[in-house]
Amino acid sequence: MGDDRRTARVLLERRGRTYAEEAGIRLADRPGPLYQLLVLATLLSTRIRACVAVAAARELFTAGYRTPQAMEAASWQDRVDALGRGHYRRYDERTATMLGTGARLCLDRWHGDLRRMHREAQGQPARLRRLLTEFPGIGPTGADIFLREAQAAWPDLRPYVDRRALSGAERLGLPRAPERLAGLVDDADFGRLASALVRVALGEESAGEVTRAADR
Repeated sequence: MGDDRRTARVLLERRGRTYAEEAGIRLADRPGPLYQLLVLATLLSTRIRACVAVAAARELFTAGYRTPQAMEAASWQDRVDALGRGHYRRYDERTATMLGTGARLCLDRWHGDLRRMHREAQGQPARLRRLLTEFPGIGPTGADIFLREAQAAWPDLRPYVDRRALSGAERLGLPRAPERLAGLVDDADFGRLASALVRVALGEESAGEVTRAADR
């Protein structure tokens, strides 16, 4: 367990930022940040590099599309242009449409406040995953991304570990059981650890370099 704790600590030191933080989202249990996380999860769900999805999210937010009201009010071309500035070009037109449709669904179904979704699901991950997949562009992978990052704002989800995070844990020789993984770090750091494990799984961080640094 001591070796595992050192590995987790080194990983946090090297890759301790969540994707939401990289996208400029100050995640909290408030409507604005939760909607922005939904946008980010939509962008991360496509077959495109995570850094490009994060850059595209930042461009959308810089353009002012931080709420479902603003996203829907933007023209389709404005959304396409913002995605293009983030080099999110392969899926820009389709994604621009999905973001507009998803914003309308957020307003109609949840009155622009995803906390209502959290309350309806009573914080149960399986129910939240089902509700999230009603949004266009959010499949099981996108729902996992949202919930993995949202556990920083919704502690009742913790410890939430998706398939990619578990793959990263396996590469590092860390436990795959969520409760055992959670025991390696403070509660407040677990969301950051889960995101860092995803970076290992995606090859954004070298498992070998992390384990060598932990052994020093």
